[in-house]
Amino acid sequence: MQQADNGGEEEEATVDVQFTDLPNALIACKVAEDLFSEDRLKAGFEALFRSFDPEVQFQYFKSFRRIRISFRNALAAAEARLQLHKTDFNGKEIRLYFAQSVHIGSPRLEPPKPDKQFLISPPASPPVGWEQSQDATPVINYDLLCAISKLGPGEKYELHTATPTTPSVVVHVCDDDRGDSSAPDDSDQDDKPRPPRPKIIQTRRPDYTPRVEQ
Repeated sequence: MQQADNGGEEEEATVDVQFTDLPNALIACKVAEDLFSEDRLKAGFEALFRSFDPEVQFQYFKSFRRIRISFRNALAAAEARLQLHKTDFNGKEIRLYFAQSVHIGSPRLEPPKPDKQFLISPPASPPVGWEQSQDATPVINYDLLCAISKLGPGEKYELHTATPTTPSVVVHVCDDDRGDSSAPDDSDQDDKPRPPRPKIIQTRRPDYTPRVEQ
């Protein structure tokens, strides 16, 4: 008796190993379109699968001509496919396939990882350890400002001395040709007559030629 019990336990363990990883649902493909509209055909089709599981559930997808049959366990689904696959129903062959289960890790849509959220404008929050950078103190070249202030109209100033491989850089200060009263009045300048301001000649508009519409 103990040997028989042990044999039964080993058989049950073998069945568990075989059917644990199988899905508990089948997909009937290429179903006849009459099955979706006639209740008589629906009742006969469902009766074929209720013999394997009285609480089996059906989901009809008319657009895809498919039916999902969900069983309580994978063993009933495997037995139904083994006996009903490629059998005839109302003159049409039944093709049954196991439904593919997709595991995405969580039934809810998780938010993205906050690795680069600080790049979003406006940023949601700065990353951990982020600190505001201090602006560097601007560098003021007083020697350059002093040299520029000493320049006068018509003078030149050599910024970079020429070398055998590089040219010299010379700044030429242009004369002030503004003849308006808004120019600053320098008392050191001689009372020399300023050249007249050049007159801007506007571009003449071309003559208008009416078009003859045909």
